[in-house]
Amino acid sequence: MEIKLPEPDKSSPLFKLLVKRRSIRKYAKQPLRLEELSRILWATYGVVDSRRRVVPSAGATYPVEVYVFVKSVEGLKPGIYKYSEHEHSLLLVKEGDYSKELSSACMDQEWVRAAPVNIVIVAVYERTTEWYGERGFRYIYMEAGHIGQNIYLASAELDLGTVAVGAFHDEEIKRIIGLGDEYIVLYVFPIGRAH
Repeated sequence: MEIKLPEPDKSSPLFKLLVKRRSIRKYAKQPLRLEELSRILWATYGVVDSRRRVVPSAGATYPVEVYVFVKSVEGLKPGIYKYSEHEHSLLLVKEGDYSKELSSACMDQEWVRAAPVNIVIVAVYERTTEWYGERGFRYIYMEAGHIGQNIYLASAELDLGTVAVGAFHDEEIKRIIGLGDEYIVLYVFPIGRAH
């Protein structure tokens, strides 16, 4: 037996964002504004209150760390930054434009090089697996999926484009950032104005 469901409310803001969300791989050569980057980073892994963030995390273990490769953001030097979610701030890791190196590590995907910003999502598995054992790996991938959708929706809301990049050389990205063996690279999200 088939039950026909009522049509979704096409006038709701969420419906409009979900329809607008899509992968964009061509970016204009315009910088992002610091306010735009701020909003996207808060949607990525921001803190809502003392007990939770904008994405669910198994057992509130929050294994993810967010790094930002800045090529062109108004009022911000090019460099690699770590997003400090509790302070909602950026910590400079390395100064300079590393977009070519990141693109090379992402198997020469042009959109990674062209984007004014790339968000790199990494995780320390032990933060979750020490509580949940092998099943913790699954929970970390679920968390990364929540983060990815938030990045897409925040980008769509701001009339920016992004695409989830999963094809990359993990060790090369870790070397560029300066991360140890305990880190695993999960995602790269180039972000820019659609061309």
